[in-house]
Amino acid sequence: MNCGGGFNSFETPHRASDLLIVRSDVYSVRGMSAVNKSVEDGGSFFSSKVINTVFIILLLDLLGFTLILPLLPSILDHYAQTGDVAYQWLQSVVEWFREAVGVPLEKKYNSVLFGGLIGSLFSLLQFLSSPVTGALSDQHGRRPLLLLTTLGLMSSYAVWAVSRSFSMFLLFRVIGGVCKGNVSLCTAIMADLPCPKARNRGMAMIGIAFSLGFTVGPLMGAYLSIGSRNTDNVFYQIPALLALGFSAADLLFIWLMLPETLSKDVKASSSGFGDSWDLLNPLALFQFSAVTRTEDSPSKERMQKLKVLGLVYFCYLFLFSGLEFTLSFLTHQRFHFTGMQQGKMFFFIGIIMALIQGGYARRIKPGQQLKAVRMAIITLIPAFILIGLSHSVTMLYIGLALYSFAAAVVVPCLSALVSDHGSARQKGTVMGILRSLGALARALGPVISSTVYWIAGAETCFLFSSAAFVLPLVLLNTAAHLKED
Repeated sequence: MNCGGGFNSFETPHRASDLLIVRSDVYSVRGMSAVNKSVEDGGSFFSSKVINTVFIILLLDLLGFTLILPLLPSILDHYAQTGDVAYQWLQSVVEWFREAVGVPLEKKYNSVLFGGLIGSLFSLLQFLSSPVTGALSDQHGRRPLLLLTTLGLMSSYAVWAVSRSFSMFLLFRVIGGVCKGNVSLCTAIMADLPCPKARNRGMAMIGIAFSLGFTVGPLMGAYLSIGSRNTDNVFYQIPALLALGFSAADLLFIWLMLPETLSKDVKASSSGFGDSWDLLNPLALFQFSAVTRTEDSPSKERMQKLKVLGLVYFCYLFLFSGLEFTLSFLTHQRFHFTGMQQGKMFFFIGIIMALIQGGYARRIKPGQQLKAVRMAIITLIPAFILIGLSHSVTMLYIGLALYSFAAAVVVPCLSALVSDHGSARQKGTVMGILRSLGALARALGPVISSTVYWIAGAETCFLFSSAAFVLPLVLLNTAAHLKED
């Protein structure tokens, strides 16, 4: 036997029978390789099918959800004239906040603040419901929960379509907030995919669905509301019925096209609902406690990294959503933007985000996400400085372009990183908790940012918040240095 290297390092056959044995072994290896390749191709086909299906599901969902956005000021004006008790009570809350922080008494600002209050209520309901929805999907499967939440959304749009009072309108938002589990369930479905590369692409496609939904949906809502003003119908009824139609189409598409990504053996071995308080307690959510109280909980090192990534996600969305909300104040106060000009601004942001997510974000390789998130958050610092100091529309749009790049990269990459944590039976819980932390950030961020904006001024607000992005950068550096088993 020659161990010198090259071909001679193998034992060469001397007999015909030995030669036949070697050839049969070679053919066997080749056969196994062909089988493995076939399995990989089948897995790739399944992942692609799931990603494309989820993209359409989420796009239909978001088109229905965003139809209302351009209508909200008109809806609030409509109910202000009815003397509805619920409206008057919420208006008193807005008035108290406006006087406390010094917001000028102007109709435009009142609409923004009132809309922000309703948005914070919606986000708080998401904060409460997302972890529960995720945990239930770990027990019963993604598909049944997605069908259930979509039915809930259909009922909310039906309430909106027949509402003739602000109390009914508020009920529509409450039902929608409780049932809006589609996003966390879709991220859990992507987290179920076996290949990290497929998971990363799936999270990027979710981002593209968001960009398209928040670009096209409001345009459709505005167009339909203008058309309906020429009829005898309430101006928001046609958009409400269209949202109901989108939701019904979504339900049908889920029923016909979406496969269950959580295998039966994983559902069967689920460790149960656990301590429900872990899914409702904010401190427990930041600690991802519901994930640790299972038989196959991640190692201490991986749990530590998961907690840090959750903090990064919360801090980023807290700062980002706050500045995003005050952007409406700044453009109206400094540049006197009309509703149409603001619509064009958000259309510009949505198109850039979709292009970046389709061209760059979905091609980020596994292992490169932390670096991409760091670069994107660093980009936000000059972006918000430019926006805060801008005294020309050109300077504003340069800042918005940088802002759009960061917005297109951070959430999909962080979602892909978090989806790698937890066992197969915990993905729904992990992604539900992440979604919950994001909802809490979106509920609190606009309130704090608006307060700073009106007390300290626009420039101070944007400069201070830009500097605060150092915090998620420090946390990212901590996550990068944490060792895993």
